[in-house]
Amino acid sequence: MRARSLAATLGLALSAIWGLPANAAQDLMQTWRAALANDPVYAAARAQYRASVEQVPQARASLLPAVNAEVGGVYEDTRTTRNLSRRTQDGARGTWDLVLTQPLYDWSSWQRYEQAKLGVADAELQLQQAYQDLLLRVSDTYFSILGVEDALTATEGEKASIAAQLESAKQNFELGNATITDTYEAQARYDLIVAQELQQQQTLTVLRGQLTQIIGEPPGALAELPASVALPAPQPARLEDWSTQAEAASLEVARAQLQTQIAQRGIQVARGGHYPTLSLRASSGNAEGNNREQAGSRAVDSSVGIILSIPIYSGGGVSSLVTEKVQLEQKARNDYQAARRQAAQSARQYYTGVMTGLARVRALQAGEKSSRASVEANKTGYEIGVRINLDVLDAQQQLYATQRDLAQARYTTLLDGLRLRAAGGILSEADLETINRLLRLPPR
Repeated sequence: MRARSLAATLGLALSAIWGLPANAAQDLMQTWRAALANDPVYAAARAQYRASVEQVPQARASLLPAVNAEVGGVYEDTRTTRNLSRRTQDGARGTWDLVLTQPLYDWSSWQRYEQAKLGVADAELQLQQAYQDLLLRVSDTYFSILGVEDALTATEGEKASIAAQLESAKQNFELGNATITDTYEAQARYDLIVAQELQQQQTLTVLRGQLTQIIGEPPGALAELPASVALPAPQPARLEDWSTQAEAASLEVARAQLQTQIAQRGIQVARGGHYPTLSLRASSGNAEGNNREQAGSRAVDSSVGIILSIPIYSGGGVSSLVTEKVQLEQKARNDYQAARRQAAQSARQYYTGVMTGLARVRALQAGEKSSRASVEANKTGYEIGVRINLDVLDAQQQLYATQRDLAQARYTTLLDGLRLRAAGGILSEADLETINRLLRLPPR
């Protein structure tokens, strides 16, 4: 197809401009693997996940012993109140202390630790969402390119047909068999189709640039979806099954449920501000230099004890914080219900999209066959004088518009199938593998 040749030529041109080697033809799985290795958005999501995992050791640290060492210098000048001119003790000394603190009971710290584990689980779901989003972005861009290439092929065919009709109208006018109106009509259609072709070429350039942004290099010619290939129907073939699956396993629903649990832990953390804390404290430090008689001694003062801290009043800040966390927990519950409803609605939307798309493809295939017959009939009628030039142009326009709609319907149906599985939380690389087996690499 000429559009495929144009795409390949465009790829070579971009490679030459950017100083990159021209790529060979590639299928959907090759494109996916390149995206998995080079997409900066997914790479950022992986880094975010690795950072989020550190929430657990950070929260656990507040439950473990803490050891602090303090070293300093002190100058002492002690005088009696009766005779300020007389020093009873003066001089400089060095100080050091080694302090170990072990929390024995701290409700807030324990709840923060449990909350951090939920935060890591949420980070894992975010990474899964980024992975699923990459699957959809690669597929969407890939099939958008194929759709524009097919549309461009149809446009080029329509332009060639209009050019032939324009030449025929000019010849008939010169022979006196037709009016100049036929020539003007054909010329107007030709000019419009050239403008449409330029727009499609520009769209193709933009889409290939978007794919380059994802995979890190200009793509080669993409494997095509043959017109004879039957598109797969969703399995199971019941809307209720997909709706139930989405409500139970959608990644958005799972994240909303986790956010509710995180918010519940947040309430417990805030309430911990009302509770006492108990900790073990052990210290060891120097006791030298307390008076002149002990100068030069190296006495060590050690102590071990339990400290109970009871909050009495904090200006109402803790109560306000608890109220805030309770309201945030209510918000999270409502967000969870909204996520479930949205997941079910998305499943219904994409399931209906697939089923309607399959029916529309069949209808457009029949329409394409009828449109071809209409073009031939109108051409014959024009040649024998029972049809005018405008009838032929209209029939040709209808045929190529049907071809463009058919190509778009097939790709949209495939994408809706992938989005349906994403709504159900089960989209994976295996789904791309299934679609990839339907594709065929273009001939060299």
